[in-house]
Amino acid sequence: MRARHILVVDDEPDIRELVREILEDEGYTVSTAESGETARKARRTRRPDLILLDIWMEDIDGISLLREWSEGGELPCPVVMMSGHGTVETAVEATRLGAYDFIEKPISLAKLLLTIERAFESDKLQRENVGLRQQVRPVLEPVGRSPVMEQLREQARKIAQHGSWVLVYGEPGTGKGTFARYIHEQSTRREGPFVEIAVGSISEENSAAELFGHEDGEKIHYGRLEQANGGTLCISDIADMDMQTQTRLLSVFQKNSFARLGGDEDVEVDLRVIATTQRNLEEEVAAGRFRDDLFYHLNVVPLHIPALREHADDVHDLLNYYIDYFVNNEQLTYRHFSVAAQNRLRTYEWPGNVRELKNLVQRLLILGSGDEIQLDEIDRSISSLAPLAGEQAAVPVSSYDLPLREAREQFERSYLEYQLGEVGGSVGKLAKRVGMERTHLYRKLRSLGIDHKKGAE
Repeated sequence: MRARHILVVDDEPDIRELVREILEDEGYTVSTAESGETARKARRTRRPDLILLDIWMEDIDGISLLREWSEGGELPCPVVMMSGHGTVETAVEATRLGAYDFIEKPISLAKLLLTIERAFESDKLQRENVGLRQQVRPVLEPVGRSPVMEQLREQARKIAQHGSWVLVYGEPGTGKGTFARYIHEQSTRREGPFVEIAVGSISEENSAAELFGHEDGEKIHYGRLEQANGGTLCISDIADMDMQTQTRLLSVFQKNSFARLGGDEDVEVDLRVIATTQRNLEEEVAAGRFRDDLFYHLNVVPLHIPALREHADDVHDLLNYYIDYFVNNEQLTYRHFSVAAQNRLRTYEWPGNVRELKNLVQRLLILGSGDEIQLDEIDRSISSLAPLAGEQAAVPVSSYDLPLREAREQFERSYLEYQLGEVGGSVGKLAKRVGMERTHLYRKLRSLGIDHKKGAE
């Protein structure tokens, strides 16, 4: 695993060197800066995992730097302030700006190391909590005891032991993201970050900035590649990535470095990329929509996730898992499936795969009553989905005459309008239902001309 990188900013050379030596002995990589200006340059050269920042320096004080580095009210990494002349007001202001802690000089090395360790633990917990809140399928290990799932888990564990980039493919809703996280958790990078980016939910003009970051004067926005440094970056819907961004991503594979948009210097990264797709990338390559060299790099260790109908024996375990999940995490009333209901669902085709099963369980717990979920309730719930399934299967003939992008927009508009009606116009519920981050979802609704307020009427 990549050693964590700490930036030490202090204008006293003796303190800088002492702290650097101690931290390097503890296994960290360390950069030092003697002034605010050199600290700015150090952050531009390499994204630190933690910053030790002196309050008083000749060119600019640490509080001003802290304010400058805040991005939308949130610092890009933990910052621990150091000062020999701190005041209560200074400590309060540093905390308000997002600093993790405040250490007084002369520095107790034992306290410093303990503070750094706790700052990393706090940062990791915060990132994991955000990730879990954003997850649609919060499964730590793929659920199921069928031979198919046992073999998939074994294959994923073998893939995890190697550092190569990975392609996970399968129908929508099969659990590709769950397997991507599982590979990360089984790998030597498990202590590093797991960062996700959904290409399909970001506009083409913003995808490169989200992935590679950008610079605007002294302001630095760290993209997902730098956020995932030392860990794993999961790129979902990679078939939707534009050709220019594909070229830049291939360069990362070849050089382990890249330049931010608007930046002049290369940034080194050490990470694994797991890409997911529901489309046939070989067909995309043949059609000239996906780079063949990037495909070959990804396809070294492909992992195919089968449709739920191909391992229907796991339906029982999945039903029980999601019942427990919604009861424990959303405080819904516990209900259990009758034997007849379970048999019906085991023979159901599940066009929406695991995602459809999850949504069905949630709907039955919210709308149903009684301890047991009976067969007639299952039949009503499944039949209520028929119009949507029909809309998905019976694409209007006119759509076939459209360019791919326009045809996709036509489907997305119809799909999101239907789902928005199902959740009563709530964008928050819609985001959870369709698996998109809320900011991206608002942008997508606006781009498709969908007025979410009408869905609430």
